[in-house]
Amino acid sequence: MTALDGWSRDGDAIRSEYKATSFADGIEFVRLVAADADDMNHHPDIEISYTTIRWTLSTHSEGGITQLDIELAHRIAEAAGQTGARVSS
Repeated sequence: MTALDGWSRDGDAIRSEYKATSFADGIEFVRLVAADADDMNHHPDIEISYTTIRWTLSTHSEGGITQLDIELAHRIAEAAGQTGARVSS
């Protein structure tokens, strides 16, 4: 978890919140992650509120956090870098 900047454990999941520079940039951020999630066949819970995007990752079929969640968290960070989104403090 220490390698995942801005992520915290919440029970059987990990969570993070990002701030996009605009609503359209936030939607593009989500679109990029959606493509990766489909490729991985591993889909996050996403909450969008204007320029704030909240991510929750858990492997429900395994009852908690797995390597898939960690990999998707890294891909979310990469997509954030591409769209200018930043971890909320």
